[in-house]
Amino acid sequence: MVTQIQEDAETPWTALKGVGSVKISPLAGPVVGDIMVPGSKSFSNRALIIAAMAVGRTKLTGLLRSDDTYWCADVLRRLGADVDFKNITANINGIGRQRPKSGVLHVGSAGTMARFLPCFLSAGEAGEWRVTASQQMSGRPVGPLFDALRKLGADITSLELENCYPVLITGNSFHGGRLAMAGNVSSQFISGILMGAAQAPQGLDLTVTEGIVQSDYVRITLDVMRHFGANIIVSDDFTRFQVSPTGYNARDLPVEADASTATYFSALAAVSQGDVTLTNIGSQTRQPDYAFLDILERLGCEVTRSETATRIRNQGSLKGGFSVDMKPLSDATLTLAAIAPFADGPITMTGVAHIRHHECDRISAICTELAKAGVCVEEHDDGLTVYPGKPKFAVLETYEDHRMAMSLAVLGAAGAGVELMEPACVSKTCPGFFDEITKLGIGVQVFSAT
Repeated sequence: MVTQIQEDAETPWTALKGVGSVKISPLAGPVVGDIMVPGSKSFSNRALIIAAMAVGRTKLTGLLRSDDTYWCADVLRRLGADVDFKNITANINGIGRQRPKSGVLHVGSAGTMARFLPCFLSAGEAGEWRVTASQQMSGRPVGPLFDALRKLGADITSLELENCYPVLITGNSFHGGRLAMAGNVSSQFISGILMGAAQAPQGLDLTVTEGIVQSDYVRITLDVMRHFGANIIVSDDFTRFQVSPTGYNARDLPVEADASTATYFSALAAVSQGDVTLTNIGSQTRQPDYAFLDILERLGCEVTRSETATRIRNQGSLKGGFSVDMKPLSDATLTLAAIAPFADGPITMTGVAHIRHHECDRISAICTELAKAGVCVEEHDDGLTVYPGKPKFAVLETYEDHRMAMSLAVLGAAGAGVELMEPACVSKTCPGFFDEITKLGIGVQVFSAT
């Protein structure tokens, strides 16, 4: 168990410590190889927290071992759960609704924990906890979640900025009942409320208004909840959710590979006229970013899917000249933006205004960095248009955003190379990213921080 709270997002699992930048060399030829994709962050943190809040012992396999899951496991240990990590497997002895009477908990930059933890703390037994986050996460408002919980009785007090971390949360205050809340800001707010409701004394009757952004992630939440014994009734139009106060019971679970991380390796195959097989993710996944492969087919790639594996091949130039609604798979927006300059026509991405509020303003950030590399790009309120071009070498910022870093690495490899500042942010979801692309034949030079 970690005995001292770290100040920000770095963890003992952080890759590239002390590294100031990495330089990505241009591709020397097609990218060819097999890739075992790391475990899904979305599945990993949902499974970890529910297993810890279950009664009994659970074994989770295929977990993501990253900064986000480190902070998740650290918080759960501080709450009394026994979480024993061995590489990508964890054995968890759950605590049910039990909680220590007080404590300080730190979620780093883990957005899932920042959205899920308040629901479980306020729904569990009585106690009081100060919850802190990284500087980056502390700047991201979570007001819609806190306001919804308060309507259900939760006692949550902002300690600095209103509706931002750090906060003080009192246990046994989220009693449940009826609630209406908007779903168009973040699916994680909906997921957190639903997950915590199974431990609230009255359960929950939730009506969601204004649709749910990235509703597939809520479906993943429901799958994991039901796996651990939750009783949930959902309307056909996905606007009403009734959660019984069943609590959770331990049950072993294999964790899926991460479809969002898979987009970077798929994109490298597409842009290099390569041939890459993702050995551990296939058509049976519910993860919305798996639909990135449909976009690659529009670009001219050949995609072969089985239930458990996927092969991406491309033998010609990429075909552009289309617009695509990225709302269902918004995490893949940056990946598509990184390969769009190599298409034969402009590509417009729409429906992703909400990604302006992720680790950074992702629309503004990717437009800024593409422009530095000489790419013609237009920024829109809810997306961007990228025009064909030949990216030049540039030194680019990552904005401490893992998806910016990995997408821009793809851009550099496909173009004239790139130097990425502060690349350690990939540890949020794929600590071994630069090692994996090196195995695929991409040159990576590492430079120490000065």
